[in-house]
Amino acid sequence: MMKIHAIAPADLELLKKYDTPTICNVVELFDRGSRTAFYMVRRIHPCFPKLPPMVGYAATATFRSAFPPTSGNVYSGLDQQIAAFAELPGPPVVVFQDLDTPVMAATFGEIMCTTYKSFGAAGLITSGAARDLDQVEAICFPCFADGVICAHGYCHILQVGVPVHVGGVQVTPGLILHGDRNGVTTIANEIASEVAHACAEYMAAEQLVLDYLKTPNINPKGYGEARMECKNRIDALAKRLKGK
Repeated sequence: MMKIHAIAPADLELLKKYDTPTICNVVELFDRGSRTAFYMVRRIHPCFPKLPPMVGYAATATFRSAFPPTSGNVYSGLDQQIAAFAELPGPPVVVFQDLDTPVMAATFGEIMCTTYKSFGAAGLITSGAARDLDQVEAICFPCFADGVICAHGYCHILQVGVPVHVGGVQVTPGLILHGDRNGVTTIANEIASEVAHACAEYMAAEQLVLDYLKTPNINPKGYGEARMECKNRIDALAKRLKGK
């Protein structure tokens, strides 16, 4: 596995305090590329929307379930996958690319998610399907999937620690991921600490508009002034972030 840029554990914890849309807002300020290229599209949706934000380093793998594996059983590759968690600098987020077209069976269920959580994983994302939703929700393990299928078919893991394509984005091993009921975004590791510390300032700027709307006798002129002050503060924040 390539060398992974780690951030301080405290900064990873700080990222968990903010929702994914706020994280996306701040990532945009760095102007590192297209504003529509760093987050997963809507087909990757939360299985358990009430759980708090999930943050961690991508532990990637490819998966199939349409046909029997050439060797091993339906959990073939699981031991190798959890052993690879040790190569990450912090909590893993398991990321599966289901290679079957169409998706034929569920990527995960109770056994797999309980295993992952027991070995320190923060959550799971798959381009395939989910199952055992009641049991997995009961252990408070965040999962994101493209639908639900009741059976596991011939599920097996093909490769571990390889780049995968999930939800419209490429996910490399060790990439920082953040997800909640709004969806999943990537955060380039090199800027993740700055993102964590900038979120409070971004939210404070937006609060200027929200606070104005709570005042009596609001009017378009006052609203415009509040929005302009919000913009000025966000622009100043963006300038500082890009300067770093």
